[in-house]
This record gives sequence, C-alpha cells and structure tokens, in this order.
Amino acid sequence: MIFLILGCFALVVVLLQIIGVAPGEAVQAMVRGSLGTARGWSGTLREMTPLLFAGLAVYVGLRAGLFNIGAEGQFVVGACASAVVAIHVPGVLGWILSGIAGLIAGALWAFPAGWIKAYRGGHEVVSTIMLNFMALQLTSYLVLGPIRDPSKDDATTPDVLSPMRPLLETQFDGSSFRLHAAWLIGILLILGFGWWLKKTVQGYELNATGANPKAAQMAGVPVPKVTLLAMCASGAFAGLGGAFHVLAYEQRFYNDFSPGYGYNALGVALLAGGSPWALIPAALIFGILGQSASSLQIMEVPKGMTSILLGLLIIGFAVFRYRNREVNRG
Repeated sequence: MIFLILGCFALVVVLLQIIGVAPGEAVQAMVRGSLGTARGWSGTLREMTPLLFAGLAVYVGLRAGLFNIGAEGQFVVGACASAVVAIHVPGVLGWILSGIAGLIAGALWAFPAGWIKAYRGGHEVVSTIMLNFMALQLTSYLVLGPIRDPSKDDATTPDVLSPMRPLLETQFDGSSFRLHAAWLIGILLILGFGWWLKKTVQGYELNATGANPKAAQMAGVPVPKVTLLAMCASGAFAGLGGAFHVLAYEQRFYNDFSPGYGYNALGVALLAGGSPWALIPAALIFGILGQSASSLQIMEVPKGMTSILLGLLIIGFAVFRYRNREVNRG
C-alpha cells in the first residue's frame, strides 16, 4: 500500500516536471486558490455543493447494489425543470415549486432504469448511460429552442430572479466569502440519510438488498420494489442538486450546464466507502480540486491534471479498501 501511494505521488511529480512546473509551487497554488482566501473558500464550497447532492444520489444507489451512472443526466434534467418552473412562477411559491420540480424530474428520469433493473433484470449501467445522452440532447434542444431567451446570443434561459436568494445567502462582514443555504441543506440531507439508513426498517431493507438480493428476498424484503425506489430516490437527489445549482448559483439554465458533477459524484460516493457521512469530506476534496483548477491553469498546468489527481486518489483509496477487506477476511 505504501509503495502504491508513493508511486501515485511520483507519477504526479513526473507529470508536473514534464510540463515545467515545480511540484511545491503547484501545491501552494492549489492551497492558496481553494483554501487560502475568503474568495477561495467561497468557490470551494460552491464546487462542493452540487457534489453533496449528486454524491448522495450515487451513494443511495450503491447501498442498494445499483451503480447509477445516470446522475449527470438526472442532475441536468432537474436543473432544466427547475429553471422552467422558476421562470414561469414568480415569487417565493415559484422558488419552492422549482425545487420540487427538479426533485421530481430527476426521479422520473431515473425511473426507467430502475424499472428495467427491478422487473426485467437489465443492467442499470447500460440504461443510465443511455439516459444520460438522452438528457443532454433533450435539454440542449429545449435551451436552443422553446425555453431560450431570445434577447441573448447564448443558448440560455431568461434569468431566474429568486426573491429568497438574499435570505439564503450569507456574506460575512462584507468580505468576499459567501455561504449559501444550499450547502447546509446538502449537509443535512447526508446526515439525515445516514441516520435513516442505520435506524429504520427501510434502511435495513436497502442495505440487505444491496448486500445479497437473494437472501433479502428469502427474508421477506420486497427486492424489486426496494430496487426501483432506490433508483428513483437516487435520481431525486441528483435532480434536487441540479435545482439548487440553478437557484443558488447560476440563476439560469444554459447549454452544457454541468461540467461533469454527475460523473465526479461517482468518485465522491466511492471515496465515502461504507459511511454515508464520509460523503461530506469526499465532496470537500473534490471541491478543493475543482476550485484550484483555475489557479493551476494560471501556472499553465493543463486542466486535465486535476482529473488525473482525482483518478489517482480514487484508485489508491480503492486498493486500500480492498487490502483492508482481504486482511479482515484473513
């Protein structure tokens, strides 16, 4: 394990040396850009927020034995539905309904994959990947046509004016640090899900279905129903994350809305391992790397370097978990 970690670090150092950047300077730039200033912290929490929701979405599926690759599509569909409702329904009611619309849209987009898995035995990876492409094409069509703001050159909806935004966003002492309530809601959802998973019968059924579907079926757990509900709940969390990203940060929906939050959520959920509460530090790590990417680009470090760092981190953690599991079995 030690050699693996050292090997990962050595690979990163070699890559930085090849592009002519001192590793120490790169690390300092990452820390300074993400955690060294009030603006950096604000950006890190902004990057972290959608990963809390999308990471929870993927994690719910994993606990039920499902690998939900479709969080990206569910996130985008939820964001699009939320923006449409917020544009047409003004006021506080519109803000609330738009959040509900995002949640429902994400759940409905995940429903076909869950039903195919639960009642036809089809693999969810294939169906969710296909649904991702459909979601991107559908939302692209909508924002290029029916819901596009004709007064703007870009493919975007009209701006969403949220009357609750001043109440939900806090700026401390006039500094550049901003904290939106969406971040806190994401934290509370994860904490609540962790409690639900460990303290309720439904949580036990979810764990049992993911651990051994046949044994769970023999024990009286309605496995198909649990599987379908788990996939729909997974999509709902992802869609809610998209809705909050529109309402809290972007204030509109546009083409290529997500830079890959749904895909990064896979890494967040895998890093969390067996603990739902570990989703919080896992999302923070991804948020730090996402925010620091701009600082690295100033040093002419390719944007893909952060993806390499994330990949190495996930591989190292996966090997660590596998080794510990083998040791415990031995």
